[in-house]
Amino acid sequence: MKILRVIASVDPATGGPIAGLRAITPELNKLGWTSEFLSVDDPHAPFLNDGIAPIHACGPAGNAYATAPALRPWLNAHVNGFDAVIVHGLWQDLGRAVRAACVKVGRPYFVFPHGMLDPSLRHAYPVRHGKKWIYWLFAERAVLRDARAVFFTCEEERRLAKTSFPLYSVNECVVKYGTAAPPEEQLALLGTQSGIDAPYWLFLGRIHSKKGIDLLLSAYAKLFADATGDRWATIPRLVIAGPCHDEAYLRSLKNSAEKLGIAEKIEWPGMLSGNAKWAALAKAEVFILPSFQENFGLAVAEALAVGTPVLLSDRVNIWRDVAADGAGFAEPVTEAGTLRLMRRWLATSPTERTAMRVASRQCFLRRFEIGAVARDFSHALSTLIRRPVSAA
Repeated sequence: MKILRVIASVDPATGGPIAGLRAITPELNKLGWTSEFLSVDDPHAPFLNDGIAPIHACGPAGNAYATAPALRPWLNAHVNGFDAVIVHGLWQDLGRAVRAACVKVGRPYFVFPHGMLDPSLRHAYPVRHGKKWIYWLFAERAVLRDARAVFFTCEEERRLAKTSFPLYSVNECVVKYGTAAPPEEQLALLGTQSGIDAPYWLFLGRIHSKKGIDLLLSAYAKLFADATGDRWATIPRLVIAGPCHDEAYLRSLKNSAEKLGIAEKIEWPGMLSGNAKWAALAKAEVFILPSFQENFGLAVAEALAVGTPVLLSDRVNIWRDVAADGAGFAEPVTEAGTLRLMRRWLATSPTERTAMRVASRQCFLRRFEIGAVARDFSHALSTLIRRPVSAA
């Protein structure tokens, strides 16, 4: 069976969806699914040659809607060579192009919204939401309506999606989502491979305004302001690791850290990948993500994979699973909530922390391990492909 993944970019620095696809593609290969990728990247981009799968780059895109003149001709010429076409993301020309090509030849297509129907986004970006509302009525609604299925990566995402826009009518399907962990024999060695001195708390991910890093800095500063005596010295350093495509925003965060008086307690190593990423996660005392909106949070699953507990805002859609398994804490996405996360962690005993590390690893194996994720997705996709169109 052959899948075409349609995504704006396969650049690893974009994080999120492409990171998940890099993890699941080899697992699906083992189950008899071969994958190819169609993007609107520049055909000369260096990251196209990393061997993830055959990649067809039809860009560069001419605008934020991922419009590229070569996209539709490529789809029309090749779509019949695939058993299923899967669009990753919304609010771009990709969905319209796939719908037009697939409907024309009766080929099933599917959509992963990747959290882009979360109603919290309309409050965070009201102007952008107004534009999306118009696009929804005239384009995106039909893309989702005519898809054989719309895949959600957790129940919370599915529940929230139907509250964002009117005339919502889709065939919903919740599938597992997750990532690959380092081999068992490598886990014990990872802590020694990090170039970051312990102890530290870790934020790892794309540095973006939606990630709540401003809340993280202000709450961290408040933690120091409230500390007395020797307590000040026991608070671990904060490592904020990840790529940032907005240099002005990154400078503003570092300036904020200076003004808050915590600059010397923060490390900014940039994007970490491979063993450096896994080592940073394994050696961290705790992983923290106070995001304003997070459909899944792949870095959360990666932290759990190496037995690192997590501190999350209640806008990270898998927070209920994490809390239920005793693998971390969750609080509202406010400065006060973020501060409570830190205080709750500091209040845990060594015995409790050891138990949470065990629970974190078990949470990953139970819910997010990539082999189980691939098997679940393979079953769902096979069933939906065989289903008559009228029953979808």
